[in-house]
Amino acid sequence: MTKSLRALLEGLIDYAGLFPPAALSMQDAVRNYARYREGAHAWALGRFVVPADRAGEVPSEFPLSILGIDEVKAASVEDVDRIARAAAGRTVYVEITDLSLLDAIGRHGLRAKIRTGGVTEDAFPDIANVAAFLRACREKGVAFKATAGLHHPLRCVRALTYEPGSATGTMHGFLNVFLAAAMTDRAEEILAEQDPSVFHFDDDGASWRDARVSTDDLIAMRRDFATSFGSCSFEEPIRDLQELGWL
Repeated sequence: MTKSLRALLEGLIDYAGLFPPAALSMQDAVRNYARYREGAHAWALGRFVVPADRAGEVPSEFPLSILGIDEVKAASVEDVDRIARAAAGRTVYVEITDLSLLDAIGRHGLRAKIRTGGVTEDAFPDIANVAAFLRACREKGVAFKATAGLHHPLRCVRALTYEPGSATGTMHGFLNVFLAAAMTDRAEEILAEQDPSVFHFDDDGASWRDARVSTDDLIAMRRDFATSFGSCSFEEPIRDLQELGWL
């Protein structure tokens, strides 16, 4: 694997197996996460996502992202102010749809969160909205994470759930999103791309068509700006990367 792809994927996938469409039992989700931590791709694994009222059920050695504490929602500046008062120095991601709240999020040293999908087609924001979020976060100096719908590396049409006969919909790709975060001036084009042959990864950097970002810049971006995404599956993203020949 090339250094640039490693830099892009390192610790990228927060495991949210408790949540739809997987909706696993705590026992199964914990068992999976423990296995992933010992597996060949443990380096790509992030935190275990859990609701606040169930955090006590998770093994103490697991790094957690707790919904309602580490990840919260806000619809107003007052919400953001309240979240900041409760944060007490923790790293907190604030899920928003109103980009004007980024000023308050940045002022308080909080981070942003974007919902990039769900189990219905209308849960997926359009390309323009995702690009606007990425660009606004970059302009305001606010780090972010993404959640939901990013099961596959590249934009594609897939089943929305794991149920037989599930409806299909167009999903954002996690490589699209995180490379768009690295090259926000081309965000809309990168987010729309479905052709794997126009993405290239080498030790010095990653490129999409005629745009390129260095490995050092990817490392800095992941550390300071585009931190992770939550996925109810860890195996599906890894398997797709293997099928593309990138892992």
